[in-house]
Amino acid sequence: MSFLAIDQSTTSTSAFIFDENGACKRIFSRTHAQMHPKEGYVEHDPAELLMNVERAVSAGIAAGARAFGLANQGESCLAWDSVTKKAISPVLVWQDARTAQYCEELKRSGYEPMIQARTGLPVSTYFSASKLAWCLTNLPEIKPLLAEGRLRLGTTDAYFRDCLTGRFQTDIATASRTQLMNISTGEWDEGLCNLFGIPVKFLPEITDCNGDLGTVSGLPLLGSIVDQQAALFAYGLKERGQTKMTFGTGAFAMTLIGGDAPSFQGGALPTVAWRLAGQPITYALDGGLYTASAGLNWARSLGLFAEFSEINTFDAPTAIGHNLVFVPALAGLGCPHWDSAAKGAWFGLSLETTRLDMMQAMLEGIAFRAAEILNEMRRQFPLKGPVHVDGGMAANTWFCQFLADVTGSAISVLQQNEMTALGVARLVAQAAGTDISPGGQQARLYAPQQDLSACLVDFARARRLTQAWGKRHDDRV
Repeated sequence: MSFLAIDQSTTSTSAFIFDENGACKRIFSRTHAQMHPKEGYVEHDPAELLMNVERAVSAGIAAGARAFGLANQGESCLAWDSVTKKAISPVLVWQDARTAQYCEELKRSGYEPMIQARTGLPVSTYFSASKLAWCLTNLPEIKPLLAEGRLRLGTTDAYFRDCLTGRFQTDIATASRTQLMNISTGEWDEGLCNLFGIPVKFLPEITDCNGDLGTVSGLPLLGSIVDQQAALFAYGLKERGQTKMTFGTGAFAMTLIGGDAPSFQGGALPTVAWRLAGQPITYALDGGLYTASAGLNWARSLGLFAEFSEINTFDAPTAIGHNLVFVPALAGLGCPHWDSAAKGAWFGLSLETTRLDMMQAMLEGIAFRAAEILNEMRRQFPLKGPVHVDGGMAANTWFCQFLADVTGSAISVLQQNEMTALGVARLVAQAAGTDISPGGQQARLYAPQQDLSACLVDFARARRLTQAWGKRHDDRV
């Protein structure tokens, strides 16, 4: 049997065919527009995303797929008409920070402890709830749809599934990222929905992450999940404390916790990893930084480098060693700081600084932020074994070695780097009564070669300066 895995990510939609032996072939890929109409706003065109998903499904059918699964962006969300299926808002991307003032008001009003207790999540623009609340209060098309009962609110996967399968549903892992689902019960929380002003009847039904999820043009949909959870599932990890980190648009670490819902302790976030058909919930800890590859692509657009091969090795041992630091807060700071006002910055520039010096500092800054996240996870839960790393930046051997040195952890990188797609394919295969083995693939292991943990002290000073500057100049908070 062959299975279609669609990865609808922040920057593109890609489709892969997997067979039961794990052989993988990319059959479709399209990028989509990134829109920034105002400072802090990050939007996608819902029609463009839907068209790309439809094309990916068609490519899978043509390639002989027997079933398919879908990975989504997570917190990105929108509003649409239940009858026409036409979106009445753009997709408000997880990076979007337009609700910063609203979130600060919730904190000042004392609601954050209750929200954290029920969802495991801090109040932040990152999650869907404040974005959906913004739609309800700012879109003129909302009122007539509310009155007629035709409004639908949800994450991008719910929009795709409604339009393509006719079922208005989302999976439990994605629902756990909205800040509207009770993490212990796996159901929408009436109190939270009332707080954000979101009627529960306009939210999708919550389903398992695999099983019978509908059909599209005769092709069964057997899996649906957040991209980061899909990457974790791909590894086939079984033991508590095992950890992966995906370096894509942003960089996101997840640590497997098991069947007990963890509470929010500050920093890393409790989240649903998955719930397989007929089984209990599996939980994880999650922590992310918002600009990893997105920062590299931005630097490339500025002309700091032309080909990625240029930034695979550097002459200097470290940039921070000669007082050059980059803080990758280009879309704010995520875990463990949760500061949407922070700004990105280079510190220590001089007339002698070259463009490759700046790029070395940028890669180091991403690794330093990854180390902050992994250290926070260690504070909450003991990590076990190497950190499994995937995503585009995993191909950079210099970066992987620096990451090992600064985190003090062994870094394991599989030759198969499409781990999100593999995780989706495994969900689909298991729902079909078989599996795709993640084993049999050679991994490259990067053991720490020097102790660079002391550099985190200097990085933290620079990071605090970006936070202070952001708060001083951000009129949203």
